[in-house]
Amino acid sequence: MGSCSKTDLAYIAGFLDGDGSLMMQIKRRNDNGRFRFMLTICMYQDSRHEKTLFWMKRKFRIGYISRRNDNITELRINGYKQVERILKLLKPYIKFKKIQTKILLKSAKILQKKKISEKDYRILVDNIILIQSENYVTKRKKTKEELLKVLELTP
Repeated sequence: MGSCSKTDLAYIAGFLDGDGSLMMQIKRRNDNGRFRFMLTICMYQDSRHEKTLFWMKRKFRIGYISRRNDNITELRINGYKQVERILKLLKPYIKFKKIQTKILLKSAKILQKKKISEKDYRILVDNIILIQSENYVTKRKKTKEELLKVLELTP
């Protein structure tokens, strides 16, 4: 972890509240047809002003930056432990994404267990739906029933 002052953390939390998103997805693995959960913190900025994202990446010493075709640059941070660590730091300063933060922290805790039960999987599916309902969504996402089916659980 780079050196982050309280002011840095408050700034980054404000940036996340305004120009970021907290996401939780189920991704199918190509190799064996199984699935994996993905937790992501993503921050967006017009590519002309992307220096801010590079500064955040340096502060956290994690994440990757990509430039999209629409002149938007993204900083993405994936991984249960990494997302959990960063959200714990930002949590006291987050104002508008409190619900998503709480849900992702709970999910990260479940996903780091050695053995995940069917009950845990159902909680994780509910958490995906809750996060989707809190986020501004540009396209239709999978329903709870579709997500349970991916996990081979009956609705």
